[in-house]
Parts: sequence; structure tokens; C-alpha cells
Amino acid sequence: MKIALIGASGFVGAAVLQEALNRGHDVSGIVQHPEKLPAHAKLKAVKADAYNADALAAALEGHDAVVSAFNPGWDKADILPLFLKGSAAIVAASKQAGVDRLLVVGGAGSLYVAPGLQLIDTPDFPAAYKNGAEGARQHLNQLREEQQLAWTFLSPPALLKPGIRTDKYRVGGEQLLMDGEAPASISVEDLAVAIIDELENAKHVRARFTVAN
Repeated sequence: MKIALIGASGFVGAAVLQEALNRGHDVSGIVQHPEKLPAHAKLKAVKADAYNADALAAALEGHDAVVSAFNPGWDKADILPLFLKGSAAIVAASKQAGVDRLLVVGGAGSLYVAPGLQLIDTPDFPAAYKNGAEGARQHLNQLREEQQLAWTFLSPPALLKPGIRTDKYRVGGEQLLMDGEAPASISVEDLAVAIIDELENAKHVRARFTVAN
């Protein structure tokens, strides 16, 4: 496949990039700083502004799928409006470029921990991540109304960490996956496996799913 990967130099994006290249896909890494990307025969580094739909559309043209690992940065005080602005631009650019397949890497905050209760609304949800998680939740709700794109929203589990690639993970739907009484986790390497698996197999089109080790 020809994959356009937005945020290819970030924590999740870098792992997705490595997984996609290892499987032989052609990747355009769309980033603000192309010099951060490694040299690879199947990788094209593209500088583009994720908030500019027209510029982004030009970068997305000719691809089979778009993977958005976009995040404005957890340190941004205005991460919520920035998240929504960038996410809207990515959707608009995908449509403008004629790329119907869009996989968005979201957050765990919108997963349910009880009937009618999402993780983000629990008392112990970390304040430092709440605005970003709210942006991801609102974007998911917007995608649920999207009829043109073949979108997928992948929520990682509550704990996402560096680790090793085991090529093993379990799949869930709308509920937070658990490991006994504790929230489950996944390595970013195995999250990347799940992302590329979804692009290759398209099992969750116009749906949200989650994964965990």
C-alpha cells in the first residue's frame, strides 16, 4: 500500500512507520520536521502543516490510506481546540485528496468503564491529559457522523508504553480492556502492529475498536 502517515516522527507515529516499512509498504511521512525521519528507500519525508487542509490535501494525493497519529502536543495549553482544528483539517484534506481510507489513532478516554460512564469522566482521570482526551472524544463523535470516508478510530488501552513487538494483542470494542482488576496495557510496537493489520484487513470500517496485550 501507499500510506500517508501524519505525525510520523512522534511516539506512536515512529512505531507505525517502522512497522509499515518492515512490511514493505510505501510511506509518506508527513511531519513538521522532515530531518527527524530516518532514511529509507520506501519512505518519503514530506513537510506539511496538519492544520492547513489545502496543503495537506496536496501531500495526501495518490495514497491508498491515511494514518493520523496527529497530536498538537500534551504541553499545549490550548490542546483541545488545536486537536479539533487539526483533526478537522485531516478529514477535509483526505476528502479533497480523494483518499477514502482514514485510520485515526485516538485515546483511551472515550472507552467505557461502566454503562454510560467513559474513562475520561471518572474522578481519577489525570488532569494533564483531560483536554487532549476530550478533543479525541469529540473527534470520535464527529467521525461517527461521517459518511464519505471509510474511517476507523483506534483507541489504545489505558497504558501505552515502549516495549517489544510480540505480534500478539487482543481486540475490544467500546469498553476499556482490563488485565484482571487493573487497566490493560500495550507496547507501542504492538499498537503499531494492530494499526497496520487494520489497514491491511479492514475489519473495523466506520467503527472504533481498542486493543491490548
